[in-house]
Amino acid sequence: MNASNTARAGFSAARLETITRHIQADVDAKLIPGAVMLVSRNGRIEYEKGVGAQDPTGGTPMSLDTIFRIYSMTKPIVSVGVMMLVEQGRLLLSDPVEMYLPELKKLKVGIETADARGNRTLELTPVRQPMTVQDLLRHTSGLTYGIFGESLVKEEYRKSGLGNARATSDEFIRTLAQLPLAYQPGTVWEYSHATDVLGVLLERLSGMSLDAFLAERILKPLGMHETGFWVEPEQQHRIAEAFPVDPVTGASVKLNQPRRRPNFLSGGGGMMSTLHDYFRFARMLQNEGELEGVRILSRKTLRFMASDHLGELPLAKTGASYLPGAGYGFGLGFAVRTSEGDAFTPGSVGDFHWSGLAGTYFWIDPKENLLAIFLMQAPEQRSHYRQLFRNLVYAALE
Repeated sequence: MNASNTARAGFSAARLETITRHIQADVDAKLIPGAVMLVSRNGRIEYEKGVGAQDPTGGTPMSLDTIFRIYSMTKPIVSVGVMMLVEQGRLLLSDPVEMYLPELKKLKVGIETADARGNRTLELTPVRQPMTVQDLLRHTSGLTYGIFGESLVKEEYRKSGLGNARATSDEFIRTLAQLPLAYQPGTVWEYSHATDVLGVLLERLSGMSLDAFLAERILKPLGMHETGFWVEPEQQHRIAEAFPVDPVTGASVKLNQPRRRPNFLSGGGGMMSTLHDYFRFARMLQNEGELEGVRILSRKTLRFMASDHLGELPLAKTGASYLPGAGYGFGLGFAVRTSEGDAFTPGSVGDFHWSGLAGTYFWIDPKENLLAIFLMQAPEQRSHYRQLFRNLVYAALE
């Protein structure tokens, strides 16, 4: 796109090129292997670029059709699937999860205490109210991950092996049912296996495997032909890889194995996708549920999902690790901006986003009619590049 056309879209062409120069410089400095980036406004792609290496070991150059592990960018896709069933009257957001997953009855909350010598123990107490479908979607279920901080509950999660790709969905739920909750349901935002539970819920209600359900209801209708839970052999040469050791932190980098079908299809983080495939999904969100004549969700449902669902919960943001951060609440699958200030990066009230563990990130700004996607495989650097890319995109707006 020439500079005059870019200017008409409200961007400075020169400033958009600053994105390329900055990310390329970091690639040249061997801080990250490579990345692909896309910026769209008013429904048109105004900037897209691939820089660096798809596979830093083999030297394969990055391409716009490189396949990435999107990890938690799976969550918005599964959340949309759940809301499709809500629209069909198959379930209510206020329904207790145990209505559909009876293994999760009689859950207990782990309360950590310490004696005078500092010895910690975990006491179990019954839940005051059942976990709801809404709690799973907005991460107030009381569930957690075994990462993002330390606690006796997280230790129990790590020891359990929960989320093992060799487990079945039923085995996952049975293991989860034996673990304590980190918080009372409906009180505190805590990043967790909640969307994995939603994936199992979709399987139980539909009678289909999660991959088949998502393919039939979302991926095929939207033309997302290169998104799924594994990559077929003939396309595996396109998979993006990370540095074996992060050059900044020195940490060993271990990513999931996408070259065979896992037994457990993680609704919270198991999918692979490409820049243009995820762009189609994000455009559907931006268009309030519709893409190219295909309607996935109603306009009101999509707006409901992209609204803050934490505002009436006084303890929601008091957890040890509130990942949406200052200036953001959380909706049904996305972080949602609630103020112009407070956050580390520019944006608009009502913009919504989410990201993935290995370095993937997208956001939609309805006020600016802007959509942007950044994909890389460098988990140790994910926080830095989310902020950097967002700053550079907004700096290019006229």
